Amino acid sequence: MVSNLLESGVEEVLEAAFAGSDEELFVIDPPASTIVSLVDAAVDRDDLPAMSMLADERVLKDVMDDFLVASKAADLLESGALTLRVLPEDADNALFVSESKVVALVNAGERVAALSTTEEAFVSEVFGTHRDAFADAEEYALRTPSISRVRETMAADIGEDVRDDFDAVLASLESARGDDGLDEVTVSLLVAARNDVLLYDISKWGEDVGIASKATFSRTKTRLEDVGVIDTEKVPIDVGRPRLRLKLGDDRLVGVDAAAFADAAADLLA
Repeated sequence: MVSNLLESGVEEVLEAAFAGSDEELFVIDPPASTIVSLVDAAVDRDDLPAMSMLADERVLKDVMDDFLVASKAADLLESGALTLRVLPEDADNALFVSESKVVALVNAGERVAALSTTEEAFVSEVFGTHRDAFADAEEYALRTPSISRVRETMAADIGEDVRDDFDAVLASLESARGDDGLDEVTVSLLVAARNDVLLYDISKWGEDVGIASKATFSRTKTRLEDVGVIDTEKVPIDVGRPRLRLKLGDDRLVGVDAAAFADAAADLLA
């Protein structure tokens, strides 16, 4: 049987075609926007099949440059809800393939058009072909830590108030790839300054959890300090050089909610 699907987005296609029906779903050559939608859908739901994704390496690298997407994908990888491998060559169409259905996906402006079939012999052949291709494909190495681990360790090592601010600022961003000056290191330092945290503590945490090296945190701190977004004060210790406490450096960042805080910081960094 062949049918057409016209939905408002990728998640709606998943709902119409696969929710609750199959145990495994191969996703073949998805564009960047589809990868983002699939990650968001899989994080928020538990009725979708486990996804085995074969995607273009350049597309994956670009998508996973956004911490918001990559950290969620890392959660899915750790739970077994997602597996990422590199597509060896371009496919003719972006496909969703399960044991019961094949769906070819086409972006249609702000909506998604899809042609699906459940014809048994065809579906079986396509499923087997892509299952074998996936088995032979190179695994994609995602180095971003999972958002669950980031949140848990930040609360434990730095403080729950800092973790709450971190969550709120990330939730207010459309992306965290640094296009507006706000990447994961910058956000970490900004919320640390909002809570008077030591640079040593936030940078050690960031290196330990796998966000970035202490050197990257230090360079980013210097950049933020140079433009007046944050300030530092020396804190004497018993042995060795004084440590630096991070402080907010601009009054526009003080006493505002997370969305206004992120917007003001982005404006100051522009």
